[in-house]
Amino acid sequence: MRIRLKIERNPTPSKLMTTSVLVLSLGATLLITAIILLTQGVDPLYAYAGIFIGAFGSWHGLSETLTKAIPLLLCGLGLTVAFRANFWNIGAEGQLLLGAFAATGVALFLPVQGLYLIPLMIMAGFFAGAAWGVVTAIFRGKFGANEVVTTLMMNYIAIELGKFLVTGPWRGPTQHGFPYTDVFPASAQLPIIEGTRIHYPTLILGLVVAVLLYIMMKKTRLGYEIRVIGDNPHAAKYAGMGYTRTVLFIMIISGGLAGVAGVGEVAGVNHLLRPPVQISQGYGFAAIIVAWIAMRNPLAAIASSIFMGGLLVGGDIFQTSLGLPFQTVNIFNGLILFFVIMGLVLRHYKISLVRRSG
Repeated sequence: MRIRLKIERNPTPSKLMTTSVLVLSLGATLLITAIILLTQGVDPLYAYAGIFIGAFGSWHGLSETLTKAIPLLLCGLGLTVAFRANFWNIGAEGQLLLGAFAATGVALFLPVQGLYLIPLMIMAGFFAGAAWGVVTAIFRGKFGANEVVTTLMMNYIAIELGKFLVTGPWRGPTQHGFPYTDVFPASAQLPIIEGTRIHYPTLILGLVVAVLLYIMMKKTRLGYEIRVIGDNPHAAKYAGMGYTRTVLFIMIISGGLAGVAGVGEVAGVNHLLRPPVQISQGYGFAAIIVAWIAMRNPLAAIASSIFMGGLLVGGDIFQTSLGLPFQTVNIFNGLILFFVIMGLVLRHYKISLVRRSG
C-alpha cells in the first residue's frame, strides 16, 4: 500500500479556516521572532510583555497607540478595497505625503481662515492623494503597467518632492534654516484630546468610513463588482463590468483616504510640514499589513490598525529597554505580512493523504 499527498483546489474556504490561518500566522510570527531575539540574548517573553505594556499598559501608551493607529486606519481602509479587487496598491505612503503637501499649501498659502479652513484642507488632501493614485490606475487600465511597480516608484517621487518643498520654496523664514515650513495658524490645526496627541476628528472620520466601506462592499453594486473583479476578472469582463472604471474608482477611494491620513499628520500632530521621513513613520507601508491582517475587511481594519499602532509604539521598547535597533520591529512586521499572505494563499488548497494499494 502506498500513501501519497493529494493537493486540491479549495475555492471557498470556510470562515473557520480563514480565522485559523490568521491565528497560525501570528503564532508563527511570534515563534520566529522569539528565535531571533534568543540569538541576541533577549528573553522573548520579556520583550513581548514590554511591547504590550508599553503600547497598552498606561494611558500615555494607549494614547500614542491610537495616535499612530489613525493614519494606519485611514490608509488601511483604502487598501482593503484595493486588495479586494486584486489591485496591489503599494503607494499609500506617497499618497499620504501628497495629502500632507496639499493640506500644507492650503494652510499656509490660501487666504482662508476660520471654520472653513480645516474642511478645505481635508478636501485638498483627499483629492491630492486620489490624483496620485489615479495616475497608476490609468497606467494599469490603459497600458497594462504593473501597479506594484508604478505605485511603489511613485512613493519615491513623493518623498523627493517633499524634500524639495521643505528645503526650497516652502522653507519657513521663521525656522532659522531648518527644513520645515512655518507653523500652521491655529485655525489650521486639528483639535486633540487634552493631554494626548489624538486628533479626534480624523479618528472619528476613520471609524465612520470603515462602516460606510463595509456597507458599500456588502450591499452595493459597486462593492459586488469589486468582489467579482477580485475573484474572477474574466467573469467580470464577460458580465460587462468595466475594469478600468472600477479600478479608477478604487484608487480614488484608496489614494484619497491615504491623503486624508497625511492631512491628519501635518494638521493634527506636527502643525507644520517636515521632511517626509518625519511626517510618516512608514504608515503607508505598515497599512499593507493592516489590510491583510483584517482579511481585507474594512470593519476588521479598526482592530488591526490599533494592533499595528501598538507595535510601532512598543517598538521603542526594543531600543530603550532591550538595546536593540528600533528597526527590529520591522522584522516583526515583515514576518507578519509574509505568514499572513502565505496563509491566505494556502487556505485555498486542501491537502489530504491518499492510500493506494499495489
